[in-house]
Amino acid sequence: MIVKEEFLSRLRKIFDLNLYEVKVWTALLSRGTSTAGELSNISDVPRSRTYDILESLEKKGFIIMKLGKPIKFVALKPEEVVERVKKNLMKAAQEKTKRLETLKGDEVLNELTTLFTQGVKFVEPTDLSGSLRGRQNLYNHMDMIIRGAQKTVTIVTTAEGLNRKMEALMSSLEACKKRGIKVRIAAPINSNNLKVAKELKRVAEIRNMDKMTARFMIVDSEQIMFMLLDDEKFHPNYDIGVWINTEYFANTLEQLFELAWKEMKPVK
Repeated sequence: MIVKEEFLSRLRKIFDLNLYEVKVWTALLSRGTSTAGELSNISDVPRSRTYDILESLEKKGFIIMKLGKPIKFVALKPEEVVERVKKNLMKAAQEKTKRLETLKGDEVLNELTTLFTQGVKFVEPTDLSGSLRGRQNLYNHMDMIIRGAQKTVTIVTTAEGLNRKMEALMSSLEACKKRGIKVRIAAPINSNNLKVAKELKRVAEIRNMDKMTARFMIVDSEQIMFMLLDDEKFHPNYDIGVWINTEYFANTLEQLFELAWKEMKPVK
């Protein structure tokens, strides 16, 4: 059986399989039903590994074992595999979430926090910086910084970025509002995001930034996070951001923003 490497690579990424698993699975799909020995020959997977691979695929919901001897394995419809994999992923995610939730009051988390607190004592504030890749990672880090805000949160974003931030950060921004933290958001406002802008007015002061394009956030005049790429030209997976803990630069940038902020029109 000849299957293109590119196709196998896509299947590995989509279904989170290793190379041997995807080879054995596609081999079985081409036969419908087969023995481990036959699949080893077809897929070019070592016979010593084939049973382990088939057992793994069975647990993941890709195949079933046929009753009788010799032992044979039966391929399931790809549509059924997709549904089973989805259910298994959701179940696994729920179980992991429950385990993580139980850590909140656990001594393990207290010990980890102690390790981190002791380690931070030896770190210069300017060393608390880093780069992040992928838009979801960027939003996760922004959310963390916002949740730790004490005084102010300033966000500058693009028109489409405003829509994304509504979805990703609204919960934390609402918490900021309840804690009395001043939140300001500047973005180009148009017909595609006006509804979102009005919704965000519940938790922040929103102004129309129509004279410049930028993507950054300042928190407590101490931490800055800025994005390096145009979000309209690059795929979310390749988005890049830089986080810096620097009071000097954050203050300077915020002062410059104040000048621009005065020229912007509030959203009505």
